[in-house]
Amino acid sequence: MNQSNLSKCLKGVVLGTAAIGALVYGYILPVCWRMGTAQHTTLGGQTYWIRMIFLWITAVPCYLALIDAWKLFTEIGKNNSFSYDNAKYLKNIARLAFLDTAYYFAGNLALFLLGRNHPAVLLASLLIDFVGIAVGVLSAALSHLVYKAAALREENELTI
Repeated sequence: MNQSNLSKCLKGVVLGTAAIGALVYGYILPVCWRMGTAQHTTLGGQTYWIRMIFLWITAVPCYLALIDAWKLFTEIGKNNSFSYDNAKYLKNIARLAFLDTAYYFAGNLALFLLGRNHPAVLLASLLIDFVGIAVGVLSAALSHLVYKAAALREENELTI
């Protein structure tokens, strides 16, 4: 598979992820949370909207990361895989993943302490936190490796 085809496939993944994210944030989470709060009178009413706004805010860093991924994959399509720009995009994705994970954890903990979150939801959210941390660590590691490769590439281009 050449760089151009790889770039197109990766951009397809970004578009698919954006579409699935829109489905999850726009339909699945509101319906599931509405069904969950209907069964627990202590979590109903205004908790639904507090939770939905909290969750919709978590979508912002995710979509910002998808924009950086699109830029990264565009560079790959231009046969520019190991560049300082790509290292910067990966570093930004890592920061967004860490930011989103910290916000999600703190928000779930705050909702729990305020009595607006079920303990099972808090425990289940730790799995999502783990995935966010893993994405952040992997993106940071890739950023470091791409930065080193870009430096080697630049050094080799200067060598006669």
